[in-house]
Amino acid sequence: MHSSDPFSTLDNPAWWALTGVQQQFAIGPQQVKRYQRGILPFAALETATTENLVALRDLFEPGEIFYLIGELPPLPAGMQLLKELPCVQMVLQQPIALPDNLVPVTPLNATYSADMLHLINKVQPGYYEKDTWRLGNYAGIWQQEQLVAIAGERMRLHQLTEISAICTDPAYTGRKYAQYLIAHLCNNNLQTGNTPFLHVVHTNERAIRLYEYLGFTTRRTIPFWQLVTHPSPQ
Repeated sequence: MHSSDPFSTLDNPAWWALTGVQQQFAIGPQQVKRYQRGILPFAALETATTENLVALRDLFEPGEIFYLIGELPPLPAGMQLLKELPCVQMVLQQPIALPDNLVPVTPLNATYSADMLHLINKVQPGYYEKDTWRLGNYAGIWQQEQLVAIAGERMRLHQLTEISAICTDPAYTGRKYAQYLIAHLCNNNLQTGNTPFLHVVHTNERAIRLYEYLGFTTRRTIPFWQLVTHPSPQ
């Protein structure tokens, strides 16, 4: 870490989450970690070495897909790169003014886990699992007894909270529901001394413009690597 950069842990966010605030969800030896199955398909290395990737590979079943964030060393046998997802990493350092005509925001918990999983996988599949909601606070908006918009907290580090799972049912877009939910979560975090951050695929210009409008600033572009494990050659 560079002490001059207050957000330097965001260069390896999953590592600092899994060895800090969210260590109760971590599996792995000292130098490599992954989230428990069913929580989040993310893993992390203390340092980006092939040796550490070998240790990490042993934490996954053959055919299991997962993500690493940041620097990627040469892959060992038994691990394959599926794709690189360059993401814009953004932070928010001031409260968001809530839009007019507020709609009710509902805290979401285990009672609504099936509704959450259904909506998120309908809109942005692949990053959310059945118990991801356990990682932080999630909030939603309902219409006609249907969950139509959601946002929540994913990776949490010391004084840093990732805002994630921001999605709205396509039939309900254009109503500023995402803005309400982002503002709700971000303002709550800022009040408790946590800086919100998020990741958005660099090609999603519409979302980037929205986050900039709300006050987020770009810290850097950081790659998400989608990987899969295979049986190692004997």
